Amino acid sequence: MTVLNPPVVPAQGPTAHAAAHHDLAHHHLADRALAVVRIAFGLTFLWAFFDKLLALGFSTGRDEAGVVDRFGDAAWINGGSPIEGFLKFGADGPFDGFYHSIAGAAWADVLFMLGLLGIGLALTTGIATRLACAAGVLLYLLMWTVVLPPETNPVLDDHILGALTLVVLGLLAAGDTWGLGARLSRTELVQRFPVLR
Repeated sequence: MTVLNPPVVPAQGPTAHAAAHHDLAHHHLADRALAVVRIAFGLTFLWAFFDKLLALGFSTGRDEAGVVDRFGDAAWINGGSPIEGFLKFGADGPFDGFYHSIAGAAWADVLFMLGLLGIGLALTTGIATRLACAAGVLLYLLMWTVVLPPETNPVLDDHILGALTLVVLGLLAAGDTWGLGARLSRTELVQRFPVLR
């Protein structure tokens, strides 16, 4: 009798050891790549927070002529609104009425700035990465709805790509490598509430 599909016998000896070592090295490399992406996203959120807080002259703090007014009237610490311009002049599409109505509202400014700071700190340090990723996905999707449809594609833009990336980072516990996620995951609080990992 001829056997068409012989059983697969696991490799033995040095070959198996080399394959396991290669898989482990590949796994560590992937973990480090995810950590770099996580930290980069965290720093992006933190930068947006400080630029809007202090009007550093990048996306906040330039007048119509492009002149930088650092720490000027546009700074949130000086009473400027971090979201008013974007919502008042940038909102377009099916939700523009809603976004125009909340442009410059103090509660919306506070929620937006706390979101940027919290998400940025959590992603950069690896603390509560899953929670930060969920909040980041929500923030990206809200910003995506401000300018529907996107200019260069009927559906996809950098907000959707950012949201998808945060989903991956949250699912793969990206805060464990080069972050405090693994250490905190052993605490009783995080074991009780895994979303805090």
